[in-house]
Amino acid sequence: MKHGIHLLWMLLVLARPALAHKPSDSYLTLVPDGHSVRVRWDIALRDLDYALALDANADGALTGRELRQRSAEVSAYALERLALSADQRTCPLSPVETRLTQHSDGAYLALLFEAACSRAPSTLAVRYRLFFELDPQHRGLVRLEVDGATRTGVLRADADTLGFTVAEAEPLRQFVAMTREGVWHIWIGVDHILFLLALLLPAVFQREEGRWRAAGAFRPVFMEVLKVVTSFTVAHSLTLGLATLGIAQLPSRWVETAIALSVVLAALNNLRPMLLGRWRLAFALGLLHGFGFSSVLADLGLSGGSVVMSLLAFNLGVELGQAAVVAVFLPTAFLLRRTWTYRALAFVGGSACIALTAGVWTVERFFF
Repeated sequence: MKHGIHLLWMLLVLARPALAHKPSDSYLTLVPDGHSVRVRWDIALRDLDYALALDANADGALTGRELRQRSAEVSAYALERLALSADQRTCPLSPVETRLTQHSDGAYLALLFEAACSRAPSTLAVRYRLFFELDPQHRGLVRLEVDGATRTGVLRADADTLGFTVAEAEPLRQFVAMTREGVWHIWIGVDHILFLLALLLPAVFQREEGRWRAAGAFRPVFMEVLKVVTSFTVAHSLTLGLATLGIAQLPSRWVETAIALSVVLAALNNLRPMLLGRWRLAFALGLLHGFGFSSVLADLGLSGGSVVMSLLAFNLGVELGQAAVVAVFLPTAFLLRRTWTYRALAFVGGSACIALTAGVWTVERFFF
């Protein structure tokens, strides 16, 4: 068990810094139009630069001239990693135009293609392999637009093919896909996981006379954790909904920096409690995390009923992923709460490591 605790903290704290940021995503929009399909593919400039070294003079700034000089190469690189078929027949893709655009996390290159199909498609299948060899956690967020209705899906290295029935709404399939995406988003969001762990670490203790003492029974511990997790859930659900619906939005750089800082505060509060009660702290800082969760849904450009359904499904997935973390952590922590391994290594050492790691993220996100 002791070695397991050591391994858990090594995996969480030593996770590479790239995981602290918004995941690498591209946005693929498909619009059937008779015998053809209009395709728009938004790919982050930073990802293209990393893959193709587009910044010719290595000055850290991509210019329009550098992009124009390599536009054919960029289109070819993308086309090699995307295949579209209608009714099990390949639809050849032809480049139409490229343009610059903005998403919540920076500049993107929008590649416009035309897919020529042999007939009006009743089913569409997408095979996607962009950046998987460079970043296995990269995702392709797909949006299909048919007669004003929008359906979505997510492509990743372990699920690189996605199919749609053009004439059917398939609400259940979309709900399941977005729920799965919410679970995945929590599990790969190291900053969110560390924030949750920082809130959970002291849950098996009671604060008495300025010192942490082991709790005597599991039920009060469970009820305290329930209050903390519920507060976090309510808070991030509120801002997730507001941001996804476009009612309240904040710049991605500010949100990501504030989220990292919230992890620092939560961890330091374990070592020297100065802030509000844990459930109040979870609510106050959870509002920031909701804006971070919203980045996945906001850039999909959902409309109508698909917004509400995707929002509910994604939020459900986040809660399921969060519940899985609590279900594994809490019983283990309660069993070990009186041991040196938990008190000194996991609680004190873990809180310090979380604060240090998140402090590095805060500086990185604010200045770079």
